[in-house]
Amino acid sequence: MTKLLLVRHGLSLANQEGFFAGQADVPLLDMGRRQARAAGEFLRERYAVDKVYASDLLRAGETGAILAEILSCPMEKDGGLREIYAGLWQRQTFDSLTERYPDSYGVWRQDIGKAQCPEGESVAQMGCRVKAALERICRANPGKTLAVATHATPIRAMECWARFEDFSRMGEIPWVSNASVTELFYDGGVWRLGAVSQDAYLQGLRTVFPANV
Repeated sequence: MTKLLLVRHGLSLANQEGFFAGQADVPLLDMGRRQARAAGEFLRERYAVDKVYASDLLRAGETGAILAEILSCPMEKDGGLREIYAGLWQRQTFDSLTERYPDSYGVWRQDIGKAQCPEGESVAQMGCRVKAALERICRANPGKTLAVATHATPIRAMECWARFEDFSRMGEIPWVSNASVTELFYDGGVWRLGAVSQDAYLQGLRTVFPANV
């Protein structure tokens, strides 16, 4: 069995300014780096992590590098762990998406598992991509414990898959907070969920999505 510790990246510029980053490269803020360090300390105290993987987008890569430094582990980037490619929505504020794309963005907000980003990925396509990347990582690391620095939608998708073996029911799964840790176990093609969105260690540093995402 391989244990994955899915860590959502720390607070980014997009989070602070309220726009849909998707696969646009945006940096962490100082708050996000502090959150990532808190997550790293939590992982060091609770788990024996063998290696860190990270999405190759800047905000997740920065988070992964901080984790790897604290855990004294090697880190490898994997483009399969990226956030959803949001097409026309990328770098648009959430308020503007509500106004300009009331139908498609309405599906995102109300029934996200069936959403399609205009000229971008569908949520199901993103989920399949991320699941394939994590399966590949698990097969390469049997029996190990891995920290995975990634993004909110991939984590939500994998939680949904572990619960229902389906991405269409993602609307039943809440968003995780920045720099939270979610446990996911892989054994012979079977996914099992552990603790979700652990973040008590963040205390006053905790940040979440606004209501219009």
